[in-house]
Amino acid sequence: MQASASIVCGDTSIPCDQWLAVLDELNIGAFTVNLDHRITAINHCAQALIGLRAVEILGKECREVFTGVPCMVNCMVGSGSGRQAEDVPMRVTDEDQRQHLVTRMATPIFNLERQVVGCLTVLQDHSPISDLIDRLRYEERSLKNILDSLDVGVFTTNRGGLITFFNTAAEQISGYARSEVLGLSCASLLGGSDRPSVSAIRDVIARDTSHRGQEGWLRDKEGSAIPIRSNYVALRDEKGAVVGSLATFQDMTLVHQLDQVTKNRYTCFDMIGKSASMLKIFAMIPVVAASGATVLIEGPTGTGKDLLAKIIHAASPRKGKPWVKINCAAIPDSLIESEIFGYVKGAFTGADRDKPGRFQEAAGGTIFLDEIGDLPLPLQAKLLRVLEEKEFYPLGSRRTVKVDVRIISATNRKLEQLVNARQFREDLYYRLNVVRIVLPSLEARRDDLPLLIRHILRKLCAARGLTPVLISEDAMGILLNHAYPGNVRELENILEHALILSGAGPIQHAHLPATLTASATVRPPQQGRSAHEPAHEADRIAAALTRFNGHRGKTAHNLRMDRTTLWRKMKRYGLH
Repeated sequence: MQASASIVCGDTSIPCDQWLAVLDELNIGAFTVNLDHRITAINHCAQALIGLRAVEILGKECREVFTGVPCMVNCMVGSGSGRQAEDVPMRVTDEDQRQHLVTRMATPIFNLERQVVGCLTVLQDHSPISDLIDRLRYEERSLKNILDSLDVGVFTTNRGGLITFFNTAAEQISGYARSEVLGLSCASLLGGSDRPSVSAIRDVIARDTSHRGQEGWLRDKEGSAIPIRSNYVALRDEKGAVVGSLATFQDMTLVHQLDQVTKNRYTCFDMIGKSASMLKIFAMIPVVAASGATVLIEGPTGTGKDLLAKIIHAASPRKGKPWVKINCAAIPDSLIESEIFGYVKGAFTGADRDKPGRFQEAAGGTIFLDEIGDLPLPLQAKLLRVLEEKEFYPLGSRRTVKVDVRIISATNRKLEQLVNARQFREDLYYRLNVVRIVLPSLEARRDDLPLLIRHILRKLCAARGLTPVLISEDAMGILLNHAYPGNVRELENILEHALILSGAGPIQHAHLPATLTASATVRPPQQGRSAHEPAHEADRIAAALTRFNGHRGKTAHNLRMDRTTLWRKMKRYGLH
């Protein structure tokens, strides 16, 4: 094989040494052999695996290098058949004398006249990523097949940044079918032309360089942001000219979740929604967070008040300072004062030492008072003093304690009604209600359901080390039509239940909770609408579907609704 030999991938011919470098980026060993069975090139990963340096290998017959390892049946170099050889497991010893069970797979190398001039052999170590090759069983394979079997996302672009290849793992992570992204700008996948990842791709193309370990976000099909870690390298043709870029990326959802928990790093990306009510909240968050004002969050149980409070704290100037949460409904009345404000030695029987309260623990940071409507009246006066004068008396103390904290409170009860019923102090209510954010129920933002389902499933799958699972049409129909009195929390529990029963396979009707499937019915019309309106809407959708020969994209555009909304309404009205 001459140095100019290339692997033809689609319409692009790329030098073998470039593909070896690409596979090096993916931690996959590979070497090339010419028609005389002599090794012409080998990458660093392969050298590390077999424990030999390039200078000891180049020019030697492959059978000499792999002494004692049987050659592949029907070797393509000998026959010139141009077909891939079967996977062959073998044991090799690295330079540290460690044994590795390695899968060997070969693919032919063609010249531009489609003649076999050698072969590329891939060595996959069954350790860190044991399923990278995924035991390909096709009669005709190519390097695209190898890239397509990796469990990391891979896509390539041309010099203009348009996507030219998109592997199966990229489809699973992003939710896009490759047919939907081929020819699109990579910026549409990576969140916009101003994103660092897009700049990195431009840079590797312009300067023939690489960027490794870059963290960023990928925008999935439903519009959700997925945290990724990516590598970008330039691709060159047989003449050495840069013809585009190759990107590999991993879904970092699990790492992001761990980072959230350990470091309280929450962002707007952690709340999902594109409904008008949610977009309004997202627009408020940066301004409210920077202001330092006291915030009151209202909303039904399970809508994400806790998460919103964490996002506000993480976006505020206090983000590096303590975050302290108090559930006012979970602490007995007899203990809540000492828990919140602390006590001094001798304040009561058993108080043998001073104990700081939660306000002191939160000094300089944010304190989150969840279920503030359940705070006893006597303590409401004390909380009012903290808000007004930034000081309080610990239980049993005659000296005030100064404290600098930001207060965010939340409730699923209407504080105005509690004020009218004299169960909540009016002056405290107005102090807490400087900035009020109302989180809508899931019923009030049903268009966000498909987004939430995909986002929650991806998080659950990441925590279990699974690739995102599919949901059958019947199961999705039930999920989209349920009322969710428990809101997002209930949806999370339902999906976790289904994922456990599905065994990492597609979620079917039978995997959903029995209480959900038993009560699954077509949703009644919402209050305030005419009883004839659903029937009218069904007729309108049916007519549009007929007009556009069942094409959902054109139908949705004509009716001025999202495709997911159209799909849900079709299920509701039995239109198939």
